[in-house]
Amino acid sequence: MTDLLLSDPSTLARDEGYWQRIAAQYDVEPGPINLEYGYFGRMTRHAGATYQQHIDAINRCNSLPLRQHFDDIGSVEIRNAAAELLNVPHASVALTQSASASLQTLIRNYNRLQAGDQVLVSDLDYDSVANAMRWLARQRGAEVVELSHPHPVTYDNLMQSYREAFARNPRLKLMPLTHVTHRTGLVMPIREIAALAREHGIDVVLDGAHALGQMEFDLEALGIEFAGYNLQKWIGAPLSLGLTYIAPARIGDIDPDMADSRFALDDVRSRAPYGTPNVPAWLTLPTVFAEHKAIGGAAVKGARLSYLRDLWVSQARDIEGIEVLVPDDPRLYCGITSFRFTRHADQAAMVQRLLNEYNLFTVGREGSACGPCIRVTPGFTTTPAEVQQLVDALRQLSR
Repeated sequence: MTDLLLSDPSTLARDEGYWQRIAAQYDVEPGPINLEYGYFGRMTRHAGATYQQHIDAINRCNSLPLRQHFDDIGSVEIRNAAAELLNVPHASVALTQSASASLQTLIRNYNRLQAGDQVLVSDLDYDSVANAMRWLARQRGAEVVELSHPHPVTYDNLMQSYREAFARNPRLKLMPLTHVTHRTGLVMPIREIAALAREHGIDVVLDGAHALGQMEFDLEALGIEFAGYNLQKWIGAPLSLGLTYIAPARIGDIDPDMADSRFALDDVRSRAPYGTPNVPAWLTLPTVFAEHKAIGGAAVKGARLSYLRDLWVSQARDIEGIEVLVPDDPRLYCGITSFRFTRHADQAAMVQRLLNEYNLFTVGREGSACGPCIRVTPGFTTTPAEVQQLVDALRQLSR
């Protein structure tokens, strides 16, 4: 706590003693250097032990504590704590099993789309989200408009691509918008795009899967009324937890999921898919939220991840044969950034070489208009020395 009181996030991001103490809270299996924390993050040792304790307790006690306390009291208290994490009204949030589940229920139950309307899908949207939008269009007789983002991307040409798309397609009514794109790591200017969409009568469903926990944001200030998140990447929760957000004034525009009647029509929980939740994981959330706050929250976490990103990107930009796909505009990047080897056509093969020859675990990403790439995502146990190993490998492999 003393570190947090004395240091701002940018200073703390460079305090290796602080991050060594953070890293010591995690159990890490010996093996390759993990630069693929974008999939999901680790729980701390304490959170993992707490999770296991809840698994054991629920297994011993079975349904009695769930019926007597969790269903009507405990689950609500935990939901409220999740809403406070987002700084939104308690009644605007429901817990789900993942960001994908959250976004799919928002999309399939959106009731304002009619035959002849248009929906927008981009090359940087998550596959399950884009597929859900295409499914919705088929069901409602709407047209799908495909948008490819410019490359190399800048703030100005990104905004211009949306201005042009909105102007060309006056029947647009709905679009997903990804806060941090999973393919390249590009951070979208959410507030500006959402405002532009609103001017054209277009509703936005925000995919915040990679943003929550590493970026500070205010949903109301961003102008976002529908959003889906997960808690397993940068918050540090067990797998199988997500959040659905619906602004209270817009609850009527999302139907109850599969005509769910468990909750009142104005209760967001009726918009979440029905099923027995992973109760031990839910019960672990208060511990996880407390740890997130103790580290310094998204401000400190995000500063650290961006610092580690800058360490390798600043050097990689000077390496012939390496193309970094995300600009250094602070409005457009966070800790996740992708690159590619310009002298090697098969990026998947280069991912394998990084692993086999240099003990570096990254992940290949395809599907964006700018082409296949390799995503690098450091985590809270990543050290500058490990990042330097990546740079050294890029220098050698790029030849």
